[in-house]
Amino acid sequence: MRIDLHTHSTASDGTDTPAELVRHAAASGLDVVALTDHDTTRGHAEAAAALPEGLTLVTGAELSCSIDGIGLHMLAYLFDPAEPELAREMDLVRDDRVPRAHAMVGRLRELGVPVTWERVAAIAGDGSVGRPHIATALVELGVVPDVSSAFTSEWLADHGRVYVEKHELDPFTAIRLVKAAGGVTVVAHPGAARRGRTMPDSVLGELAACGLDGVEVDHMDHDEATRARLRGLAAELGLLTTGSSDYHGSRKTCGLGDHTTDPEIFGEITRRATGAFPVMGTGGSPDA
Repeated sequence: MRIDLHTHSTASDGTDTPAELVRHAAASGLDVVALTDHDTTRGHAEAAAALPEGLTLVTGAELSCSIDGIGLHMLAYLFDPAEPELAREMDLVRDDRVPRAHAMVGRLRELGVPVTWERVAAIAGDGSVGRPHIATALVELGVVPDVSSAFTSEWLADHGRVYVEKHELDPFTAIRLVKAAGGVTVVAHPGAARRGRTMPDSVLGELAACGLDGVEVDHMDHDEATRARLRGLAAELGLLTTGSSDYHGSRKTCGLGDHTTDPEIFGEITRRATGAFPVMGTGGSPDA
């Protein structure tokens, strides 16, 4: 089985619609794909309706969190999206994205970059507006060669020149809320140093003690030394280890299934989840 547990659609900052994403996942030879858009579950219904036969969909989200001024992302799988407290917190995070993006556009213009809010909003479309949409606008203007190059201290990286904070969950609260909604939590790309400061290893232990289920180890932003260190920490702490592409369509260079999760680990994730079940593809609607 080929299992990719971290992807994004146009419901947040990917370039594939949810329906296109699941069709591309099947065409890429995946057996299981998780849709984990930022702070939203809006793409789940469309993805499920278009799910090709033979492909399993894992519903999820990537929750924006921070601790001691350091941003981190929490992958949440198979939770009940109707659980009121979790839904309310996700709404707060998502709603704060618009004024935050406005503020970053303003900072760019102060630096002489002729980016406009109208263009950023058009790039985001119906998705949850975020830094990748601003980065795409910078690419269009020739300010940076690609989206990844915008995530530096010069531009959009955490605490970079134009970075603006937004409402984010405390990761311990995120774990509690996801657990209360029957879900499973995996901290995303914790060693992605190029994005900005990363959490100390001691925090991973604290999160594990709070009920964290796993850590994303195999990721495009982790070098081999980082993967080995995280794998060792996970073993010490009794955490599951996953691998994922963090696919964003054409917005990033990674492809679906570039990194995958062991079937036994996936089985354990589904065993722990009580809020939702994976969706089995039956052919999907061609118009979805």
